[in-house]
Amino acid sequence: MEVKLIQATPLDGIFAGYRECWASQNKGDNGGTKDIKMVRRALYDMDPSHTSPLEHCLFTWRVSGISRACSHQLVRHRIASYSQRSQRYVSEKGFEYVTPPSIDNSSDFIKERFNIAMGYIQEVYESLVSNGVSKEDARMVLPNACTTSLVISMNPRAFRNFLKLRLDSHAQWEIRELAQAMLDSVPEEHKFLFEDFIHEQQAVA
Repeated sequence: MEVKLIQATPLDGIFAGYRECWASQNKGDNGGTKDIKMVRRALYDMDPSHTSPLEHCLFTWRVSGISRACSHQLVRHRIASYSQRSQRYVSEKGFEYVTPPSIDNSSDFIKERFNIAMGYIQEVYESLVSNGVSKEDARMVLPNACTTSLVISMNPRAFRNFLKLRLDSHAQWEIRELAQAMLDSVPEEHKFLFEDFIHEQQAVA
């Protein structure tokens, strides 16, 4: 799995949004201590937290090497934008695949059976394409383990919801790993927006 942050827009829109909500345009300090304190108060001291101004910022990542099983979970987070590698147009000849830890840490017999299955599917896929079946239809045999890549954009409000659900210990291992990698990639100046999740992860560690 590889996670790369492509862009993180400035915090100015978030600060402006909170100032507008509370008619405090003249009380900010252009992203300084007062503005950060204002956002922290909204996120962590108010009940319920006030988060709508977080939508005036955007993170964009490129993610590769995750399984289709993981991406199927990912796109359920609808307040986000996705551009995913197409199995309709892009050949999956010799596709790479994700091996779950439960299999990778199992007996040689289990690992061998899994790898044999993946190898057989690769052969069938390549045979279908080489015999005139379109990639669009040949992809029907591809497994959930097949790797994929995406460009993902989320605003901080949507990302906080994503982290709440996908850093949970009950979440599937791969998307939990993805969520942690995405959080780790957030720039230092934006991390205070997620310090509750960061502190929780540090406490677990």
